[in-house]
Amino acid sequence: MTTPDQALNRTLHAISDPTRRRILQALKERNACSLGKEVGLCASDIEMRVQVSQPTISHHMAILTKAGLVEATKKGQWRWYRRNEKAIRSVVKTLRGKL
Repeated sequence: MTTPDQALNRTLHAISDPTRRRILQALKERNACSLGKEVGLCASDIEMRVQVSQPTISHHMAILTKAGLVEATKKGQWRWYRRNEKAIRSVVKTLRGKL
């Protein structure tokens, strides 16, 4: 069972990396462009936007997903990623309360 402090530590670790922050930004921009559709981006879309290799994207997406900041949906052979806005708002609220 994960304690609230462990969950916060996992989230802070996830957003401490500049590449992961760029991935979250790319997903945010995509969500703004999709007009409310739950589409997101696949790994190759993220790779093009962030300019890192596909294995590196997979590594970062696993960390972001485990931290709960990103949700993954598998459709056929593709995995589509989108931001978990509720979790991101919760982290911001927690940090405001702690700092």
